[in-house]
Amino acid sequence: MTTSLLLRNGTVIDTAPAPGVLGRADVLVEDGRIAAVGPALAAPAGAEVLDATGRIVMPGFVDTHRHTWQTGIRAILPDSTLPAYLQRVLGELAPRYRPDDVYTGTLAGALECLDSGITTVVDWSHIMFSPDHTDADIAALRASGVRAVFGYCYGGGGDLDALTAETARVRREYFDTPAGTVSMWLAALGPEIAGGERALAEWRLARDLDLPVTVHMGGHGAESAARGLAFLEDNGLLGHPAMYVHANFYTDDAFKRIAANGGTVSATPGVEAALGIGDPATGRSHAAGVPTGLGADTVASGPGDMFGVMRAAYFLERARPGGAGTWFTTAQALRAATLGGAETAGLAGVTGSLTPGKQADLVVLRTDSLGMAAAHDPIAAVVLSAETRHVDTVIVGGRVVKRAGVLQGHDVPSLLSALEASAGRLAAA
Repeated sequence: MTTSLLLRNGTVIDTAPAPGVLGRADVLVEDGRIAAVGPALAAPAGAEVLDATGRIVMPGFVDTHRHTWQTGIRAILPDSTLPAYLQRVLGELAPRYRPDDVYTGTLAGALECLDSGITTVVDWSHIMFSPDHTDADIAALRASGVRAVFGYCYGGGGDLDALTAETARVRREYFDTPAGTVSMWLAALGPEIAGGERALAEWRLARDLDLPVTVHMGGHGAESAARGLAFLEDNGLLGHPAMYVHANFYTDDAFKRIAANGGTVSATPGVEAALGIGDPATGRSHAAGVPTGLGADTVASGPGDMFGVMRAAYFLERARPGGAGTWFTTAQALRAATLGGAETAGLAGVTGSLTPGKQADLVVLRTDSLGMAAAHDPIAAVVLSAETRHVDTVIVGGRVVKRAGVLQGHDVPSLLSALEASAGRLAAA
């Protein structure tokens, strides 16, 4: 039996091949997938009809880089630097995390994503100190209802045999048979953070397990960026599917080499600016032909919603000296937050646009309130004006996970109480 949902008479924005406003139209969802987009579509028998009059209907946002487990340490490190973040968050706070802290923080962070219209998140999880930590993270992602890429980063120390065995266990027990909305990538520390020996183990293991790689590379200075990319080339690894996070110091030539080898880039402009990592590469990587997405990164030092991230990307690009970034438009910022993010996360055939056949990952935004009313350009309004409070309805794979401004199927007050308790214990001196 076909399950149908019709979003009626919204102002529809699609992102393929480029963001554009389709005008007043309907979106028909059947069995979790987009079936049709157009004016005055007929509602199938038994279909649920959602009146989207006075609303914007668009693809859900895709967050390509987020340490979701850090939700319980929100705003703990403002006005700081990357070295201070590494010392405070990874050196001092992370070792205090128990599996229940990981579950609570990850579930709360995933629901924060859904609440703000992020329907897909790449969860870069380097809190995997034990199998129990790992199991808790995966359980939270699955319980949330978000579409997620679980980026597994082994955290059990320097034993490379253990790294291999545990990564293979996670792949085998949870992801050998594709099911649900959570998939797996390998989150690598090497070569720029952990060095060559671990990098070879990680990247070769990813190849053996058929896992793409997401890796922090390009954000540790020009020399480190060049040396790390050369390491991958010299070891025959540059052609492995990979997402390069914080690609701030790559040259235009480096971006061309990444593009030629099928790589993608995740920029986190808010946190990259806040922590002094470097000028975000959002525009340069896009101009070089590299699929480029946006990420919130960490709520310890930046915003957790895509509206703030899009604005950071847009303003930082357009502020480049001599008008060098004024070619970067609100439409390009929106694309990076939707279809560009899906391309970056290897999900372009799944989500990121309203193309019929894709999963129905949708967001409905209110325009009948202060801050969004009387907007002349819907795309610009989404990028420059919208906030989480305007997110009325969120749909993942055809399932309504937020309706009339309220998350569905979760006891949010109880979760917030658990998060507060976890946060208090973690931050205690």
